[in-house]
Amino acid sequence: MNNFLSFQIHGGADHGGGIADGIASLLAFFEGLTAPDSPGVFPALMPGLSNMDNIHPLLVHFPIAFLSAFFALDVVGTLVKKQSWRNVASWLLYFGAIAAVFTVIAGFMAASSVAHGEEVHAIMERHEHLGVSVLSIAVLLSAWRLKSGGIIQGGANSFFLVLAALLCVLMMLGADLGGLMVYKYGVAVKSTQIQQADVHEHDHEHPDDAHEHHHEHQH
Repeated sequence: MNNFLSFQIHGGADHGGGIADGIASLLAFFEGLTAPDSPGVFPALMPGLSNMDNIHPLLVHFPIAFLSAFFALDVVGTLVKKQSWRNVASWLLYFGAIAAVFTVIAGFMAASSVAHGEEVHAIMERHEHLGVSVLSIAVLLSAWRLKSGGIIQGGANSFFLVLAALLCVLMMLGADLGGLMVYKYGVAVKSTQIQQADVHEHDHEHPDDAHEHHHEHQH
């Protein structure tokens, strides 16, 4: 049974490429649609997206939003004893886990497609480990929530929320490393030479309105 599930997820034998490869192929398809040389309408409608080397930066916002909202709503729902709020939080958790699957796979694809040095490679590996950890905890919490029917009480719920808090901390650290790679090292950023003639200066002085007051005192 375990071997069968492994084949289904990772591929092998007569089972094709597996779920992970299937998702990777789907992401590669969308990246192809958004490529600048694509014959479709995406480059014209979304020039920013079409100039990305990969769609990982686009996808990463979804698990951050879903999982952060899940944790906040679940904590508040626990404190005010609103099970309906926690039911909504469960759906946010499920959506966040699904989004994390796509984001992590896109991240591995991005790591192999962008040029980077040794220093960035070390940061990228830590970023990957944090991403996989977030995905693992999100899947674990989702499975726990589904198995319990959405109702977790007492000490079990306290441990559940501790894991959820850990998930958010790891997600924050991973996002910080992602920002470090982009904003400090310019990973996957296409640099441009700014010509002097193209420099746009914001000058709020109005020569026509400038008044020079010279007060000469003759004695």
